[in-house]
Amino acid sequence: MAGSNSKKLPKGLIEGDDGAVRCFWHDNKPDYQIYHDDEWGMPQDDNHRLFEKICLEGFQSGLSWLTILRKRENFRAGFADFDYHKVAKFGDSDVERLVHDAGIIRHRGKIVSTINNAKRALEMERDEGSLGKWFWSWEEAANADRPTKLDHASLMTLGKTETSTRMSKELKKRGWSFVGPTTCYAFMQAMGIVNDHLEGCRFRDRVDAARAAFKRPA
Repeated sequence: MAGSNSKKLPKGLIEGDDGAVRCFWHDNKPDYQIYHDDEWGMPQDDNHRLFEKICLEGFQSGLSWLTILRKRENFRAGFADFDYHKVAKFGDSDVERLVHDAGIIRHRGKIVSTINNAKRALEMERDEGSLGKWFWSWEEAANADRPTKLDHASLMTLGKTETSTRMSKELKKRGWSFVGPTTCYAFMQAMGIVNDHLEGCRFRDRVDAARAAFKRPA
């Protein structure tokens, strides 16, 4: 039976009930598996989705991504679908509304940080042209300081990199908050700036193809 160790796989890979070999971390949970297959690592340049992701990675700090994923629609409802033009206008009443919203992570500091980061995103858009242009400018460096062959052992060392550390410092200089090196690297993984599907994962080649076809923001 697929999904019950029907064949020996390298560490870090698991076989799903559909017979597909994937990265281990989705643990065959249906919603997490869909995220792994359809979203994680697929190149993204939509400004609202980039803003959403880096904010949600900040909310994840100390929690699992699955917790955030299962609350994502509530976050989108609470934060105007992460339209930073709207979120930048949130005031004290919005903070209180969100602090009492049981559908999200009710961390006052992270809520206030998201509103702050929306204002910083507006500045980045003004100064750089778009969030996508700025974040994708890190692609070459991000891929240069990663292992050439990605297996379970090497992935476990990639909580942060030299590039994610520099990105974090640059964002903080611009006034962003809750954007540490680990948050920045997880963001780059998810948004397709790097492809961290393991060697042997069925979806690694799919992401490589999508990245090859992707038109980088100019």
